[in-house]
Amino acid sequence: MSKYYLNYLDELESEAIFVLREVWAQFENPVILFSGGKDSILVTHLAKKAFYPAKIPFPLMHVDTGHNFPETIKFRDDIIKELGVNLIVGSVQESIDDGRVAEEKGKNATRNALQITTLLDAIEANKVDCAIGGGRRDEEKARAKERFFSHRDDFGQWDPKNQRPELWNIFNGKHFQGEHFRAFPISNWTEMDVWNYIKRENIAIPSLYFAHEREVVRREGTWIPNSEFLTLEEHEEVVVKKIRFRTLGDITITGGDESDADTLEKIAAEVAGMRNTERGNRSDDKRSESAMEDRKRQGYF
Repeated sequence: MSKYYLNYLDELESEAIFVLREVWAQFENPVILFSGGKDSILVTHLAKKAFYPAKIPFPLMHVDTGHNFPETIKFRDDIIKELGVNLIVGSVQESIDDGRVAEEKGKNATRNALQITTLLDAIEANKVDCAIGGGRRDEEKARAKERFFSHRDDFGQWDPKNQRPELWNIFNGKHFQGEHFRAFPISNWTEMDVWNYIKRENIAIPSLYFAHEREVVRREGTWIPNSEFLTLEEHEEVVVKKIRFRTLGDITITGGDESDADTLEKIAAEVAGMRNTERGNRSDDKRSESAMEDRKRQGYF
């Protein structure tokens, strides 16, 4: 009798689609958290597959820091138009203007932590009961603690010691009024898996992931993009380098690597030889050993 085997990418795809369909079955008003980065693009692609030939049955939600790469915003608008889905935008600038959060000051100021309040306000205003994210366990030690269904209390806070068991892939999405969940369909994927799948499926991604010449500044061991939001020190100099970004976030904190990888094949080969994590160039994660976990406990992605 012949046996049927799935390719490992097919197994990961099947698992992610199962989680996405469970979200749709158990929750009333889910959204996909969409940043324009490769992981949220991948989750959106998987959602398209999960519900084909129908449209993705829930909107995309973007927390706009106001300090985005212009390429990311253009990509976001293009994909929304292509998919014909609704977009919910939470604005950090509006949170600042309304006095909900205070802008950081200084050379290393960032709006990254300010996204927490904006995100939780958007979840409450839109009565979201499950926010689907592209977090993966291999990214960072705090994300390694996540389950597929991550419970958040009525303050939007995450308690890693108070998560529900997920034996035999049985997910419990029951929650009290005011509480919500985060769901992570690609938890078990690695960075290499993501790139191999993007290459296999020929998924469009922002040009920022490919090596290209860009104005950058050397800061804390990485290349930070020059922008109107960057305050230069006297000793710092803007130079042009061939740079690519492994992860995308606020333009003021996202460091790039010198690279010649300008195709998906070259990116996959480059990642295969790397030993540092893809978030190693994110200055927001360098603030302390527990920077990511501290933000997650407060309601971060």
